[in-house]
Amino acid sequence: MTDMPMETAKAMQAHGHSPGVAMRSLLIGLTAFLTVVDLFATQAILPALTRHYGVTPGAMGFAVNASTIGMAVAGLVVGSFSPHIDRRTGILASLLLLAIPTALLAAAPNLAVFTILRIMQGLCMASAFTLTLAYLGEQCSAMDASGAFAAYITGNVASNLIGRLVSATVSDNLGLATNFYFFALLNLAGALLVYFTIRRVQPMRAIGPAQSPLSAMAEHWRDPALRAAFGLGFCVLFAFIGTFTYVNFILVRAPLSLGMMGVGLVYFVFLPSIVTTLLAGKAVALFGMRSSLWGGLAIAMLGLPLMLSSHLAAVLAGMVLVGVGTFFAQACATGFVGQAARTNRGVASGTYLACYFFGGLVGSAVLGQVFDQFGWVACVAGVGAALAAGSCLTAKLRLRS
Repeated sequence: MTDMPMETAKAMQAHGHSPGVAMRSLLIGLTAFLTVVDLFATQAILPALTRHYGVTPGAMGFAVNASTIGMAVAGLVVGSFSPHIDRRTGILASLLLLAIPTALLAAAPNLAVFTILRIMQGLCMASAFTLTLAYLGEQCSAMDASGAFAAYITGNVASNLIGRLVSATVSDNLGLATNFYFFALLNLAGALLVYFTIRRVQPMRAIGPAQSPLSAMAEHWRDPALRAAFGLGFCVLFAFIGTFTYVNFILVRAPLSLGMMGVGLVYFVFLPSIVTTLLAGKAVALFGMRSSLWGGLAIAMLGLPLMLSSHLAAVLAGMVLVGVGTFFAQACATGFVGQAARTNRGVASGTYLACYFFGGLVGSAVLGQVFDQFGWVACVAGVGAALAAGSCLTAKLRLRS
């Protein structure tokens, strides 16, 4: 992803690290940050949006997370046609188009329009996300791949922290409309970064007869390890969305009673995740894929009881653990899909992301209703069930020899 000639990238061997790893990782992370910064930043202002539109927390939570509908659809479509899409052009166009619905959110007159615009955002974000993952899987050496994917997920983590903090700060001081205009500018900055750092490279072609996207997808679903990885992705975002969407309403209610700026500052809980997610590649190399994933999921589960406390310090500690565990698991699982798919990696990445974001959509809808009807304790129990299911699926992640 650095500005090095593609001849160099193509000359990478299956063993050994490629040159400029540190700079490349920085650019990968920054690109990820600017690609998905809109995805979760809006969660920090959920209570304000709920008041603005006069709806229930569950309804507003579903509308904000409707971006995952677009991301699931785009993940499948773009992944399926990935072999025919120029990586640089596709990523650049996706980020330029992303700025349009982001800016229009500032004037969304009702919840229905807001939801449609969030879906449009998801279409653009997932297109860029899917093509970037395919690009990394094709252009990185085998030894560098885990680190590259970890750098990309780390950028995702940073977008959660900084995006939420910025969203809360801008909204609190300048209003909701200005917040969305500001994020539209960030989308354009992402397009500018891609323009100057990614060189055009032809998608890797499969050896042998061309395979249709549907048959490639069917082949991936027949692979037990990939099938388990797709299910794991579903569970991870189900748990993450369920936690970090509805905990916002707990933070602003008694006894915690935080203001909007306070809620924004709470998301410094993602700071440890930036460090730990970068270590995912090394953890996999040292302990293996499944042990690393089990470790991440176990850490997330340890945080759930803490978030039921009436003390802010305990709730924050629980949020730290859930964030660290889920982001770490996501980095490991993403890297596994890139390695397990021997052919049509773009289709495999798209399928994984579709399952991942569909999990977020289902988590938002199901746990939103659980939260509205039964409260926070039941919602947390639902998150725990998703993490337990992910742990069971992890047992099936085995690379073919």
